[in-house]
Amino acid sequence: MRPMKLTKRVPSGREKDQAAIIKLEQLREKVYCDNPSVARHASFNLSWMQEDGYDILKEALFSTSACRATKGAAAYGLRKMRGRMKKNGIALLVEGLKHSNIGTRQVCARALLLEKESREQATRQQQQPRQPDSQPKFKPKFKPQFKISEISHKSMRERPRSSRENPPHASRFNR
Repeated sequence: MRPMKLTKRVPSGREKDQAAIIKLEQLREKVYCDNPSVARHASFNLSWMQEDGYDILKEALFSTSACRATKGAAAYGLRKMRGRMKKNGIALLVEGLKHSNIGTRQVCARALLLEKESREQATRQQQQPRQPDSQPKFKPKFKPQFKISEISHKSMRERPRSSRENPPHASRFNR
């Protein structure tokens, strides 16, 4: 993980304590990481942090020195915004379509396309009536080797007995 040289972020005043400021700085450094997986994970965590996360993701998306993985992760974080920040995140992606950097435009276009597809899929699932399952809920994972069958008492009597069950001589226990 090779972090970029980032300028120190000025706290916005919304942070509650020193631990929150440190956590935001760590996530900000991870967003600028070359590893897309780490950057996406940090962006997702920032998407839950309302305005502070929004500011960091906006900075990463519109940064001229950020790599494509960083911009993609920032767009992912903006798409995953929740609550009152969801509209702001989508509006920022629309604004990114007009940006001078072609990488930013491409990332924003892809993010908006994915958002539109996920929204359409969600509406399709809501519109389809739920059909009752014709098959039982429990489905065994494997097929049993042997079939369990009933043994009648009649068949037990017809079975030949071993010599241990009927001793040839009368014992004191068999009287």
